[in-house]
Amino acid sequence: MGGLMEYNGSAIVAMAGENCVAIAADTRHGIRQLMTVGCNRQKVFQLTDQTFVGLSGLATDVQTMSQLLDFRIKLYSLREERTMQAPIIGNLISSMLYEKRFGPYFTEPVVAGLDKDKKPYICTFDFIGALSTAEDFVVSGTTAEQLFGVCESFWRPGMNKDELFETISQCLLSAVDRDCLAGWGGIVHVITPDEIITKTLKGRMD
Repeated sequence: MGGLMEYNGSAIVAMAGENCVAIAADTRHGIRQLMTVGCNRQKVFQLTDQTFVGLSGLATDVQTMSQLLDFRIKLYSLREERTMQAPIIGNLISSMLYEKRFGPYFTEPVVAGLDKDKKPYICTFDFIGALSTAEDFVVSGTTAEQLFGVCESFWRPGMNKDELFETISQCLLSAVDRDCLAGWGGIVHVITPDEIITKTLKGRMD
């Protein structure tokens, strides 16, 4: 089980600030430690105007899960004539993963977004859909242990969007330096009530 979760390598972190939230991921597309195929693999996907999902795990299941989520959310918008809120997306992902528990998707999603009151909402799941929310940060991927260490050191409450970007970027770059399965650059999305700021990070390529 662990072998497939670690086959392609990934580092994903979501972090809450003051009325803003950020999600960051590395961009390495690798096959174990043996080969790096590319350095522009998409691991974070925009689901709605103010909600993103990061998918760690097996690359094929990441693609399947992202397409399925896109389909389910568009179907909801057509049927309900409103946009799905971040907490509801969390429950949707949880049920989608749990219904496949006997032949699971090998992916551990991270959801980051703003709820209807424009407050940060972040959560993560295991691959059979157990949902875990947090007030500060959530992590996923092969770099999870390293990310926990640096995020606990750097995160503080009440950060604005610029401080949040700087903090999450430094956390990601510091953590992937200690994991040979992830890295090779990164991408950060900062979500505020008014805008989405997307920046790419240049990382070590060794």
